[in-house]
Amino acid sequence: MDRTIVAIMFAGGLFVGMIALLEWGRRLGRRHQGKDEERARAGLGAVEGAVFALMGLLVAFTFSGAASRFDARRQLIVEEANSIGTAWLRLDLLPPAAQPELRDLFRRYVDLRLAVYEKLPDLEAALADLDKANALQGVIWSNAVAASQQSPTPLAAQLIPALNQMFDIAATRTASARMHPPPIIFVLLGVLALMSSLLAGYAMAGGKTRSWIHLIGFALIMATTVYVILDLEFPRLGIIRVDAFDQVLVELRQTMR
Repeated sequence: MDRTIVAIMFAGGLFVGMIALLEWGRRLGRRHQGKDEERARAGLGAVEGAVFALMGLLVAFTFSGAASRFDARRQLIVEEANSIGTAWLRLDLLPPAAQPELRDLFRRYVDLRLAVYEKLPDLEAALADLDKANALQGVIWSNAVAASQQSPTPLAAQLIPALNQMFDIAATRTASARMHPPPIIFVLLGVLALMSSLLAGYAMAGGKTRSWIHLIGFALIMATTVYVILDLEFPRLGIIRVDAFDQVLVELRQTMR
């Protein structure tokens, strides 16, 4: 299933569940207060404080991690464009006869690297282009090494470190795209949000009428926050995206004439 749909369903289910537990907690609190109001609230402050503090800590942890990974992925796009641009310029150091074929391979490689991310969320098609790009790395490497060895000047060898950097950044981007917290973290975040709703509803039992602003507001803010965290974790599938930074690679490809 599309992860965007999963994120929306998770946030929507969390919102509905929180509203239900807020109401259930309120009714439960009113029932207990009717029996013994003092004992019904005895010691609950410490429990509520601990649960809400843990929920706040987990939200801060997951949000901060997702935001930092989002920024890292954007930075890696720029780094890959820079490394490809550097390697492209160093092709000038090779013998003129070896340059046209390698330049054509570079163009095909950049096209494939762009296609990998353009085809998401079609994971199967993206992985197929990723395999093609990885295979093309071997061809570029073999041709570059052979051309460097045939060069009459040692300057051609400077292309090899640039190719290493270009291939390393590509591998780092692939690993970064797969780097996410364990699913249990998001499960725990949902459980804590639901438990907090139950406790919050219980604490609101003292009022004679429901405060729908507080009920809906609390649930909506929490569900929206969880959705934003999930969206940051998968920045090519939802509303928050890193696609705009692909323009750096697109512009580089346009200069590769």
